[in-house]
Amino acid sequence: MNIIAIIEKKAKNKALSRKEIEYFITNYVNGNIADYQASSLLMAIKLNGMNKRETVDLTRAMLYSGDVNDLSCIKGHIVDKHSTGGVGDKTTLVLAPLVAACGLKIAKMSGRGLGHTGGTIDKLESIPNFKTSLSHEDFISQVQKIGISVIGQTAELVPADKKLYALRDVTGTVDSMPLICSSIVSKKIASGAKIIELDVKYGDGAFMKSKKAAKELADLMIYVGHKLNRTIKVVISNMNEPLGNNIGNSLEVIESIETLKGNGPKDLTELCLHICAEFLHESKMYDSYQKAYEYAKEVLYSKKALEKFKEFVSCQGGNANVVDDYSLFKQAKYSFDIISTKDGIIKKVKALSIGQASMLLGGGRQTKDDVIDMSAGIVLKKKAHDKIHVGDVLATCYTDKKDILEAKKLIESAYVIAQNG
Repeated sequence: MNIIAIIEKKAKNKALSRKEIEYFITNYVNGNIADYQASSLLMAIKLNGMNKRETVDLTRAMLYSGDVNDLSCIKGHIVDKHSTGGVGDKTTLVLAPLVAACGLKIAKMSGRGLGHTGGTIDKLESIPNFKTSLSHEDFISQVQKIGISVIGQTAELVPADKKLYALRDVTGTVDSMPLICSSIVSKKIASGAKIIELDVKYGDGAFMKSKKAAKELADLMIYVGHKLNRTIKVVISNMNEPLGNNIGNSLEVIESIETLKGNGPKDLTELCLHICAEFLHESKMYDSYQKAYEYAKEVLYSKKALEKFKEFVSCQGGNANVVDDYSLFKQAKYSFDIISTKDGIIKKVKALSIGQASMLLGGGRQTKDDVIDMSAGIVLKKKAHDKIHVGDVLATCYTDKKDILEAKKLIESAYVIAQNG
C-alpha cells in the first residue's frame, strides 16, 4: 500500500477502503506522507467526494489518531457544542456559561480562526492573561468545580485533524462535506461529551451556501455519530448576515458580555437560549423543550450566567474586571465610520464581505502563521430591514492599519440597499 496509489484511486472517483484511509491518516500524522501528497488527496476528495462508509472510516481513523478524553470521572450531564463557522459567531462565549449556570457541565475544546471565520480560542485570548492551555488534570478539575472549561485543542487529541485543518485552509479544500464532517465529529467525540449539539450554518458567510446543503451535512454528521455510538443533535442556522453586530475578537467578547447582561442582539440571544434548552431537555432535566427554554431564559436574565462567566475567566487566569471595564481590552489605534450614500431600506448585509473586511483590518488570519490584532474588527450599526438615510453610519471599523481602502470597499459592497418608494 502506498500514498500515490491511494491518490490515483480517489482521483478516478473510486471509493477508498477502510485500510487505505487508515494508512493515509496514520502515515500523515507520523510524518511519512508529505504535505503536498496529503494536499493532492484532499483535493481529490473535494472534487469527487466520499460515500457515507468512507466518511465514517475517515472520521474513525482521525478520532483514534490520538487520545480520546475520558470524562467519566465528572459527575453530571456533560455536553458539548460546535459551530461549522461563521462571521460574528460568538455563541460559545454566551452559551458555555449559560449552560454551566443551568447546572450542566461543559468541557470544551475549541479551535482558532482561519480565513473569514473567527475562532473561540482567539476570542478568549483577547481577555488579558486568559489561559487557553491547561493540563488535562486542571481541565477536568475546573469542570468538576465550576461546570465549565474551554481550552485549545491539545496536540494529543485528534492530531490528524490539527494537521489536516491547517492544510485545508491554505489549499482550497475547506468546503468539502466529508472533510468538514470528519473534522467536526472526530473532535467532538474525542472531547468526551455524551450529548453533542452541532450548529450547522448556511448562507453567504458559511461553508454551506444553501439550507439544503446544510441539511445534507447535518444528516451526514448525525449518521456518522450514530455509527460511532454518539447521539448528535443539530440546529441549522442562517449565516447570510453576521451573527450579532460585532465582528472581531475583543469586540465579540464585549458583545457576548452585553448578551450575558441581558442587552444582547436578538439573533445571538435566541440561538443561545435554543441550544441551551435542547441540552436541558436532552439531559432529562426538563420533560419539555418549552419548560427548558423558560428556565434558560430565567437564568440568563437573572445574571447568573454573567457571574458564571466571571468565575470561568478568573479560573483560567483572565482578568474578570473586563466585564465592567471594556478599556482593559487592547484598544485599536484608529477607528473610522462607513457612511451611507443612499436613502432606503437595507435588504441584507453580506456576511462573507464583512468577514473578509475584518480579516483585512487585522482581525483574522490569511495564512496559518498570521498574528491577529485582537482589537481589530467591525461594529455594525445597521442591519437587514433597517431604514437608512444619506449620512447615516452603517458600521464602525477598528484597526491598527492605516491602509484600509480595500476593507472599506468590501464593507460598502456588503450593504444591499433597496431604494425607498
